[in-house]
Amino acid sequence: MTPSAGTALPVHIRRAADAMRALLRTALDFALPPLCPACREPVDGQALCPACWSKLSFITRPYCERLGIPFVYDPGPGILSMEAIADPPAYQRARAAVRFDEIPRALVHRFKYGDRLDLAPMMGRWISHAGRELLAEADALVPVPLHWRRLWARRFNQSAMLAAAISAESGVPVAAGVLKRVKPTAQQVGLSRTERAANLQGAFRVPPEAKGAIAGRRLVLVDDVLTSGATVDGCARTLLRGGAANVDVLVFARVAEPLRTSI
Repeated sequence: MTPSAGTALPVHIRRAADAMRALLRTALDFALPPLCPACREPVDGQALCPACWSKLSFITRPYCERLGIPFVYDPGPGILSMEAIADPPAYQRARAAVRFDEIPRALVHRFKYGDRLDLAPMMGRWISHAGRELLAEADALVPVPLHWRRLWARRFNQSAMLAAAISAESGVPVAAGVLKRVKPTAQQVGLSRTERAANLQGAFRVPPEAKGAIAGRRLVLVDDVLTSGATVDGCARTLLRGGAANVDVLVFARVAEPLRTSI
């Protein structure tokens, strides 16, 4: 007879099970040494190898205070990029941990398509550090949703996993289910900025029962990669129409040109 869901296992059985799991982990580590998630070289622990770590481009100030685009030099506090002035987004601020180049691209690919869900805590820590100012003012985290068809095919929402990791680091709760993707949009890769915006028209909705959960609240959208910003902009507009007071954006990586200048 198996114990019911509400029945706790005896202490000695739990301890034996924990010991067995620890033994199995040790055996696996011995037989299958940890590999760098980017280049697959053996590493000591779960982090990147020194060569891949040295290639990371973390995004730090100076950057556009609105879009988070890095600048080549420091133009002074509060300076915006030309993009932020010419076409301001619906969200207030965006921050990213790293530039979307060789190593972050490999990490995102392994995470989303290689079942490397164990990368979420590491990526969440980097995002939390990059967005600490935004998180200090946030009421809740909102993962960018997947359409149910894509969620069924992928089996998990990478943005939701990153949001959970950020929540564990920051203590900001995740507001699950307040934003739905109701339109099965085409892949954004290869589309122009205008085409991306058109592709996402009407794609998101705040369910009527969720409006009370976001009314007057400061929300932080979470996604893996920011390219043109069309997806998070569409999400932000929907949340603001649904009653949110403010929407910021946190991502793991963002596309940025190697050299940027301010206005």
